[in-house]
Amino acid sequence: MDIQLEKKRFNKKTVLMIAGVVLLVALIIYVIFSSMGGSKLNVEKERISIAAATQGVFQENIPVNGIVLPITTIYLDALEGGRVEEKFVEDGAIMKKGEPIMRLSNTDLELSLVNQETSVYNLLTQMQISQNAARQNTINRLNQNTDVENSLIEARRVYELNKKLYSKDAIARQELIQSENNYNYQVERMKLSKALLKEDSLSVKQEAGQAQSSYARTQNALELMRRKVADLIVRAPVDGQLTSLDAEIGQSKNKGERLGQIDVLSGFKVRAEIDEHYISRIYNGQTGSFSFIGESYELEIKKVFTQVTNGRFQVDMVFSQEVPEGIRRGQTLQIRLALSQEKQAMLIPKGGFFQQTGGNWIFKVSEDGNTAYKVDIRLGSQNTEYYEVLSGLEPGDKVITSSYDNYGDVQELVLKE
Repeated sequence: MDIQLEKKRFNKKTVLMIAGVVLLVALIIYVIFSSMGGSKLNVEKERISIAAATQGVFQENIPVNGIVLPITTIYLDALEGGRVEEKFVEDGAIMKKGEPIMRLSNTDLELSLVNQETSVYNLLTQMQISQNAARQNTINRLNQNTDVENSLIEARRVYELNKKLYSKDAIARQELIQSENNYNYQVERMKLSKALLKEDSLSVKQEAGQAQSSYARTQNALELMRRKVADLIVRAPVDGQLTSLDAEIGQSKNKGERLGQIDVLSGFKVRAEIDEHYISRIYNGQTGSFSFIGESYELEIKKVFTQVTNGRFQVDMVFSQEVPEGIRRGQTLQIRLALSQEKQAMLIPKGGFFQQTGGNWIFKVSEDGNTAYKVDIRLGSQNTEYYEVLSGLEPGDKVITSSYDNYGDVQELVLKE
């Protein structure tokens, strides 16, 4: 009797196929979980920066660069054009007010001065001639008036005498009438003479005033021309140092052309450039600080230039206390410009993590210091050293502040010694 053999349910080939499928599924599951961010990454502690969140005084500030400049700069412009004939000093010289710097020549201007002087002298001569003529005319009129006055006196004497003689019938009435008519005539002549003298006096005064006014105007024009010629010698307007002198002997300079500048050495200011993003937050009286030879010094904004050029605007700052000894014109200072008042806040040091996280999260180190994991945070203002932490951390929490460039989407870091 034949015995029926039971057929095996799984042969070797089937088992291998099942095992392969299981391994494939496991691999797929592993990849899925890895892509979901559940992976870890080993990191050496010496390659990262770890800092603790602290509670402290915080002030928002921004870094700006400033250049040390003289407190006042006076620009030298050519008041009159001309050819550079002589230079009395060189660039960098220390000047006193009124000292000559250079001499220009301008033939046309000098010729105009000669012509103006000639005009003044001609006018003065004409005035003297007119005054002499007016004086002689006045003398003649006075002489005429004297003659008229004498004739009036004589006519009055004869008329008074004839009245007495006529009352005694010593003369005829006709002779009395003639003497009376002559007396009345001389009275009228006297009135006319006085009127002419008065009119002549007023005319002489008016002409003298006009002549004097004309002479004064011409004299003022002459003085102005003399000053214009004197301006051909360029002088220092204030005490200071001559800088940026741009003139060589034989060179022609136009009127108004920049020749150089005088830097007043009584003090210094700092001119800083600031990004236009902060223009609404910058105002006079704002303070900044900088370090110089190991000491900290304060500056105060005195003037804001609101014109924006290439995305930046300028401010002038002055030293709040003493000027640092040894500071020089043209030095560059790294200034921390305060944008807010001091306040208490939770702080973490600035670092490269911000470029990847935008301040929305950070790797927080566990209490045992062996791992670090992502936590959500919220940052506020910042200064040159710290970020202000608004939420997500407590004082004493340790975080990784160095760059996260190589971490990708890793959720947890394993910290190795």
